[in-house]
Amino acid sequence: MKTIVTDTAHPAIALVGRILLALIFILSGFGKLTGYSGTAAYMTGAGLPMVGLLLPLTILIELGGGLLIALGLFTRIVAIVMFLFLIPVSLALHHFWDVPAAQAAVQQIQFLKNVAIMGGMLLLAFAGPGSWSLDGRRSR
Repeated sequence: MKTIVTDTAHPAIALVGRILLALIFILSGFGKLTGYSGTAAYMTGAGLPMVGLLLPLTILIELGGGLLIALGLFTRIVAIVMFLFLIPVSLALHHFWDVPAAQAAVQQIQFLKNVAIMGGMLLLAFAGPGSWSLDGRRSR
């Protein structure tokens, strides 16, 4: 499948863009893995249910999905999964409309950061990973 990115720009741009987009997920997932008990306590304190199931799933999506995006493997599917993942995460953890004023600005920034990343994931799902990717290599 031909991609817009490889039609209009050097493949290195797509590679760097994928890595930059994936980096936040790789670091966040690794942080959750190495700080498992603290993350579980944070999620419990935030009122999330089934933390014993949600935390491993979150680590899998963030760390695994981030690595797959960076490598450009199953890119379109993973980008959609990450887009969908960010919807409940943003609504459950960054509800800036329902926190004290002192916290509202920080939560709004976090919420909007997630919205921006969602936009990047939609673009990646639409445009594809570029030719310097494992998906690009498989299609040759």
